[in-house]
Amino acid sequence: MTAVTDALRRQEIELPSWAFGNSGTRFKVFSQPGVPRSPEEKIDDAAVVHRLTGVAPSVALHIPWDKVDDYAALSAYAKEQGVRLGAINTNVFQDEDYKLGSVTNPDPRIRRKATDHLLEAVDIMDQTGSRDLKLWFSDGTNYPGQDDIWDRQDRLAAALRETYDRLGEHQRILLEYKLFEPAFYTTDVPDWGTSYAHCLELGPKATVCIDTGHHAPGTNIEFIVAFLLRAGRLGAFDFNSRFYADDDLMVGSADPFQLFRIMNEIVRGDALDPANGIAFMLDQCHNIEAKIPAIIRSVMNVQEATAKALLVDRAALREAQQGGDVLAANAVLMDAYNTDVRPLLAELRIEQGLDPDPIAAYRHSGYAEKITAERADGQQAGWGA
Repeated sequence: MTAVTDALRRQEIELPSWAFGNSGTRFKVFSQPGVPRSPEEKIDDAAVVHRLTGVAPSVALHIPWDKVDDYAALSAYAKEQGVRLGAINTNVFQDEDYKLGSVTNPDPRIRRKATDHLLEAVDIMDQTGSRDLKLWFSDGTNYPGQDDIWDRQDRLAAALRETYDRLGEHQRILLEYKLFEPAFYTTDVPDWGTSYAHCLELGPKATVCIDTGHHAPGTNIEFIVAFLLRAGRLGAFDFNSRFYADDDLMVGSADPFQLFRIMNEIVRGDALDPANGIAFMLDQCHNIEAKIPAIIRSVMNVQEATAKALLVDRAALREAQQGGDVLAANAVLMDAYNTDVRPLLAELRIEQGLDPDPIAAYRHSGYAEKITAERADGQQAGWGA
């Protein structure tokens, strides 16, 4: 049990700055009282989550949503709040120019504009000390014949190469993928295989980011995890949950067993420790639920799935697998999954000087009332605005 609790103490989960702001669907952005009006206030909220959970020490930024004049000063501010700045996320999907794509657009002027934004993000990484540049492209087509598929892959490869060559020694690319939306006929990076192929072509500083909501229904995500871990090309997760498509719900809310299966492969691959380089990031869009409690709940759900994965009896599992005992092997996994790990995590938090129930601690902290009063003079538009 000591090994389990030691692993849980070392766990780190990165928070997305954008999840603290107003968000919504394509029909409406729903405002909430007390949402952040600036990157600094997003950091304030993320720092509260870290203080209550003890496992969320970094905050990912999204540019230009989190654009500031002095990123070194923003990094120093984060440090003062007890957190650090994490991955830098680019935005090449909200500009009028990108209607037909960004780095794969047939117009060379627009491709240049999009690639320059990627390079700008690396400049920001130099100032923040961030390791990870996360790239997601909405590029694609809606109709057969709209554009040349081969040409678009060539354009993508050229932009990735220029960005890759600009990386510093300790920086890397996380290349995300998405099956569809907003493009509905072809998406230029639609799946993990496409991302993996481009990463192989680029070099060792390019890795795949798995967004758990970006797959076709029924996709075996844990197989992708195992494959990429074995190949040394899994760089990060964007954790969220989905019922139908890219729902961006709280982690584990739709299928907690899937989250356990994913974390089981992470533990099997000895990839949980932050020193192994896998970034466990949240990527969520809280439309109707309160922002900070929803993020805390996601963090707790990842912790619970991780604890269950750590409790899998690896020796018994291996024995059953090698002996061809199908039922016994499955039972080992199910025994771990059906274990109530909440008391274990509560004890661990108490040992760390934390409240055993982070959600209750937040509700009793008065922070929600404080930010509602302090930020009543105006709200920052967020995701979906």
